[in-house]
Amino acid sequence: MKFAGLKIRSFGFGGVHPKDNKHRTSEQKIENFHLPHKVIIPMAQHLGKPSRPIVKKGDIITEGQLIGEKDGMFSSHIHSSIPGKVVDVGNYSSINSLATPAVVIQLEGELKKGNDQQTDWKQLNSDQIIQRVALAGIVGLGGACFPTDMKLSVPSGKMVDTLIINGVECEPYLNCDYRIMIEKTSEVLEGIRIIKKALNVKRVFIGIELNKKKAIRQFIDTAGKDDITIVPLRVRYPQGGEKQLIKAVIKKEVPSGGLPFDVGVVVCNVGTAFAVREAVLFQRPLTERTVTVTGTIVKKTGNYKMKIGTLLQDVIEEVGLTEEAGKIIFGGPMMGVSVISMDTPVTKGTCGILFLSKKEAKKINYNRFESCLHCSRCLMFCPIRLNPAMLSILSEKERYDSMSRYDIMDCIECGCCNYVCPSHRPIVQLIKMGKLNIKK
Repeated sequence: MKFAGLKIRSFGFGGVHPKDNKHRTSEQKIENFHLPHKVIIPMAQHLGKPSRPIVKKGDIITEGQLIGEKDGMFSSHIHSSIPGKVVDVGNYSSINSLATPAVVIQLEGELKKGNDQQTDWKQLNSDQIIQRVALAGIVGLGGACFPTDMKLSVPSGKMVDTLIINGVECEPYLNCDYRIMIEKTSEVLEGIRIIKKALNVKRVFIGIELNKKKAIRQFIDTAGKDDITIVPLRVRYPQGGEKQLIKAVIKKEVPSGGLPFDVGVVVCNVGTAFAVREAVLFQRPLTERTVTVTGTIVKKTGNYKMKIGTLLQDVIEEVGLTEEAGKIIFGGPMMGVSVISMDTPVTKGTCGILFLSKKEAKKINYNRFESCLHCSRCLMFCPIRLNPAMLSILSEKERYDSMSRYDIMDCIECGCCNYVCPSHRPIVQLIKMGKLNIKK
């Protein structure tokens, strides 16, 4: 499939080409996952300060009810994904294994009928659109979970003239964004135009990698107008990172320590654009998301629309496994997080759940790794042009005070360094540890 007149683009430095394994679920339509009998809804599902629980044990609540209020400017609202009774409000271990405030809800009653009355978004101004996005608790659904209302509120002194929509989904195995692009093309485009109005920008680009040719063609055929440009991209990881995508699409480079705002750009994920449409047109809060469930040992792989707070145990019971998992990853194999608790809940940032066999898990066993060989492969493939080897060594020696000199906070934790390291060192994990200690 060729795209006449469209230049194939990519970012400039580093990156890798892992086997994508997307074939397992790429043609499986989005299905509704079963309604869970219990959910654990963390108050920290976004970058910034955790939400403040506003319900207490024993409260009877409805689906979509506000249960966590944004605490300060850089935070986000949290809503109940099911109707029922609050059975606990306390600290629970989440995906990152850190205890965080959470609300536990037991299912009681039935789901209420959704609001089908549409708002004419063209009659809303920018502030009204952003307010609806904030009230719905929309965050970036590509995994970063940046509060979307904050992203649409351009800081004073910054000028934004370009919106880039991220349809890359470069993480192996995952297809939730791809299925949204295929099945909800018109809705995503409407969400994009709503975001465009909120930002008051003229230029809009949608970046999609060439392993999603069907999505590229559908967007070209459906966009119809000249206000949105479709940009085919070479398949290359981590092209879904904001800095890499901006470089690939408009050849601008975000400065060290900077944000896309600094080069006049806002980047939003396709799933986020769809959620924005739901929030602005129907005032629907973010209580569910599409999750790819996959792996060689999964009986019923697929792309499922899941309620926020659905527990891993429920996922396993629904999809079934052919053998005991050697490793379970929330996200993809490059940037995902390994989990061990069956009570780990699906959150707003959960793009996928990957089940690896014990044989597959042994290949990424970081309990056995060697000293750095100083081969420089991690430097050659780092898309941010950092020195991952030096950062990992400093972290290993607990010399956290020295790590800032090597721009550690610019690391996007993409895992390219781990992927190419011949000593199988857990470089990105050591860098994460360094970041945490520097923040402390």
